[in-house]
Amino acid sequence: MITNLVLDHTKHSLQQLPRRLLTLISILAAALLIPGLAMASEGASHDFTNHWVGITCVIIFVVAYALVIGEEALHLRKSKPVIIAAGLIWGFVAFAYMSIGDTHTAGQAVRHNLLEFAELFLFLLAAMTFINTMEERGVFNVLRVWLVSQGFSLRTIFWMTGALAFVISPIADNLTTALLMATVAMAVGGKNTAFVMVACINIVVAANAGGAFSPFGDITTLMVWQKGIIPFQGFFVLFLPSLVNWLIPAVIMSFSVPKEQPDAVTEVAELRHGAWFVVGLFIVTIAMAVSAHNFLHMPPVLGMMTGLGLLKLFGYYLKKRSYGADVAGLSHAEHFPDPAENNLGEHEIELDGAHQTIADASEREHYNIFKALERAEWDTLMFFYGIILCVGGLGSLGYLALGSELMYGDLGATNANILVGVLSALVDNIPVMFAVLSMSPDMSHGQWLLVTLTAGVGGSLLSIGSAAGVAVMGQARGIYTFFGHMKWSWAIGLGYAASIWVHFLVNADAF
Repeated sequence: MITNLVLDHTKHSLQQLPRRLLTLISILAAALLIPGLAMASEGASHDFTNHWVGITCVIIFVVAYALVIGEEALHLRKSKPVIIAAGLIWGFVAFAYMSIGDTHTAGQAVRHNLLEFAELFLFLLAAMTFINTMEERGVFNVLRVWLVSQGFSLRTIFWMTGALAFVISPIADNLTTALLMATVAMAVGGKNTAFVMVACINIVVAANAGGAFSPFGDITTLMVWQKGIIPFQGFFVLFLPSLVNWLIPAVIMSFSVPKEQPDAVTEVAELRHGAWFVVGLFIVTIAMAVSAHNFLHMPPVLGMMTGLGLLKLFGYYLKKRSYGADVAGLSHAEHFPDPAENNLGEHEIELDGAHQTIADASEREHYNIFKALERAEWDTLMFFYGIILCVGGLGSLGYLALGSELMYGDLGATNANILVGVLSALVDNIPVMFAVLSMSPDMSHGQWLLVTLTAGVGGSLLSIGSAAGVAVMGQARGIYTFFGHMKWSWAIGLGYAASIWVHFLVNADAF
């Protein structure tokens, strides 16, 4: 039944290929680069799509996004062009509405955009701080050292890093997980660049697939959950399709990995005090976020920020404890240096000794919660601000309705949702997913699960299609490359198609 359903959709699409080819080109230009993230505008009050203001705003956004795509070549942080573009676009939006005597709509729309961004920003900031704290306490380093020091074969490391990426990413997010596992692959592989290349591809695919069945695994799933479209427990029905998405290319790529033993690596790592408490507190924080959303009908960010407050309180304990240990460890001579050994007066020596004591203590590595906050991905957070406001403004000009009609009106829900995954590989899954959420097409629960799946795993088709892929390219520069990843895109594509088929099969009741 499910197979026939998919075949019917395919047959219908082929019969109308000439007309839909033109539609597809329109979608690439309009539905993706135009409607984007219009979170604020459920529908524009007026249609400015043919107005010079609308066209100007589209040009501004396209130029800004082109600079984002060329970030690595230009060495220009992706947040800078979109933040500037956001201010320009909303200035034009305000002018357009004022020209028809409306002085309220633009202000209300931008405030709604800011509210949506604030929830996302604070949620991610809390999550990033927890991850940074666990890293500072040595949790990830201990895992990495254990893996590289066990003497596993290259093929075993290939499967272990992929499996761990799939398991960890639903909790720690796909970007952090991919970086951690890529470090392991590089440490074990050493000069065997062919192994490191294939292992990194496997890690990126596994991390993206693992993040697709968890509200915390990817920004796109987080957005779907915060929007209230899919409940927290509803994401887990995507586990089997996500697993298939990773396993099929992993099995194919594993045949290229030799069974030889890598050079032995000996390294020691220790957990710092309170490491497991932080892990437990992170789990409690996730539970609070889920409870706030499911039981109190409050935004999940409320639970996350409460957990961040508890982490800050625990950080105070760690700071007092480490400072006390430093003071207790100082000898009597450090507190009271001998005046005879210096040519300075007694009081000067005491003052200098006190100063030296403070300096020594400050140079020792104390836990500081604000250091963890500083290490958050601020460029990414600011990019979200710019992109949400940029395309929120475009949505206020009427492009949201245009994109919805092109994608879900002409192509139909199934084809449009499958296309979302392909487009995610070309641009970025975050703007594409925001576009779908902003359009809010009338779809069944199964279709919403489908677009969540495709947006999450579609970015694996190319190395630039996901944050995990881009980050690993930077970490394994010159080894894990765009063209190296593309050589295996056919295998990843098979996994992508198979995951969609499995979703139709196991979640048929949701359609």
